[in-house]
Amino acid sequence: MLKTSNLNIRIDPQTKLGAEQLFSTFGITISDAVNIFLRQSLLVGGLPFEMKQPRYNAETEAAIQEARDIMNGKKIVKSYSNADELFAELDAEYEAESN
Repeated sequence: MLKTSNLNIRIDPQTKLGAEQLFSTFGITISDAVNIFLRQSLLVGGLPFEMKQPRYNAETEAAIQEARDIMNGKKIVKSYSNADELFAELDAEYEAESN
């Protein structure tokens, strides 16, 4: 019998449950899946998949950049001291557009 070593990892419960359900459809456990991942990593000399930054469509990319510009002070936007102030302005705009 082969000797084994323990490997303890921390993972959020939802991810663990999802992984258990997924791997059970293949008839393997999470432990089996981790062993497959590690052996494949050794075989290919790195991660056994390509790692990339997520890419978004142009509209989403523009919104992300706008949010970064606002956070960095590159773009000045109107602010409100409370929600009531915001809603009062929105109501006034709606009334103006309705007339």
